[in-house]
Amino acid sequence: MPRRNKEDMNINEASIFETLESEVRSYCRDWPAVFTSASGSWIRDENGREYLDFFAGAGALNYGHNNPVLKSALVDYIMSDGITHGLDMSTVAKREFLETFQRNILEPRGLDYKVQFPGPTGSNTVEAALKLARKVTGRSAVINFTNAFHGMTLGALSVTGNSMKRAGAGVPLVHTTPMPFDNYFDGVTEDFQWFSRVLDDSGSGINRPAAVIVETVQGEGGVNVARPEWLRALATLCSDRGILLIVDDVQMGCGRTGPFFSFEEAGIVPDIVTLSKSISGYGMPMALTLFKRELDVWGPGEHNGTFRGNNPAFVTSKVALDHYWSDDALTKTTLKKGARISECFANLSDQFPGEVSHRGRGLVQGLVFDQPERAGKVCQLAFDEGLLAETSGPSDQVVKLLPALTITDDELEHGLSILAEATLKVCS
Repeated sequence: MPRRNKEDMNINEASIFETLESEVRSYCRDWPAVFTSASGSWIRDENGREYLDFFAGAGALNYGHNNPVLKSALVDYIMSDGITHGLDMSTVAKREFLETFQRNILEPRGLDYKVQFPGPTGSNTVEAALKLARKVTGRSAVINFTNAFHGMTLGALSVTGNSMKRAGAGVPLVHTTPMPFDNYFDGVTEDFQWFSRVLDDSGSGINRPAAVIVETVQGEGGVNVARPEWLRALATLCSDRGILLIVDDVQMGCGRTGPFFSFEEAGIVPDIVTLSKSISGYGMPMALTLFKRELDVWGPGEHNGTFRGNNPAFVTSKVALDHYWSDDALTKTTLKKGARISECFANLSDQFPGEVSHRGRGLVQGLVFDQPERAGKVCQLAFDEGLLAETSGPSDQVVKLLPALTITDDELEHGLSILAEATLKVCS
């Protein structure tokens, strides 16, 4: 049969996405451009227009697009015919990553974690964490929190709060119980006391769980920030009752809130930690499941995946850890830039009291609108002016900023000026 050309198929470059790609696509609907290249905090479309990126691959690009230090190491590795696909075989790239991770991350923080390489996504590492917790404890129930997001596979969805995403499962999501996240009741502290009470009350109907899974900052849930004292109380509650504490650091880890791990500020040591997104350093698929040494009860191959050994990602991650995490310089600049965003958002909140508020930590910051549709309008106006920013929260009422940690001060000011102007237009 002769091959049909594009004219015969009535498909052209402008419509191929609408014609052939599934309706499940989302970000491209809000950002109607065809992107072709990117560098640092800038991304360009095929018409040559540049956009300042306050999205950073949903937090997968903490060190920016095509970071030159990481790119150089990756190109050298590929050109030397380094191992690309290795499953969980031992390789030089994996050894060097593990040595660097231990030296720069675990040892300085006094963390005695074993490292597991699950499949290469956030959902994969959450699935591994849930399975391990159940295997260790012999219990099936897991406590999650209101407005949580942990991924799109069935186990991860079961501990996710978003009703639309949960409905996509098509089957009952069982063995999980949601509890109120910090400040869910707008300042009423009894929510946590209620959590403690039902765990200890034999008449509550709550089975003793295997684990509690929590985000220290709920990114998709609306940039909801847990207080350090709340996290410490949660860790104590779990420890006292023999419940494993899982911190999902997929989006908030790797320096997003300032320290490498988002839970460091609270001074807690989770039993299990999930990492993905920016752990590769270069936006390539990679995930880690970290857990206390005594929890390593896996049998060989009991949890695996074809792409659990992404050696090019080991290479870029190793370089990122050496370049950015051998001292605390990046942490300090991240906190400084976050404070600048908070200052800008505070000024906007003061101009529109009762209509606009803000919250966040480090370089995850949210501008919250009492009328949810305004957040989407602000993001649309920002896009028109060359800035990428997304909304989050149960009603998409939050403009969420996730700029690269390496963004320059001038770039940050440029983006904030666009957002401020858009907010003024929408709210005035």
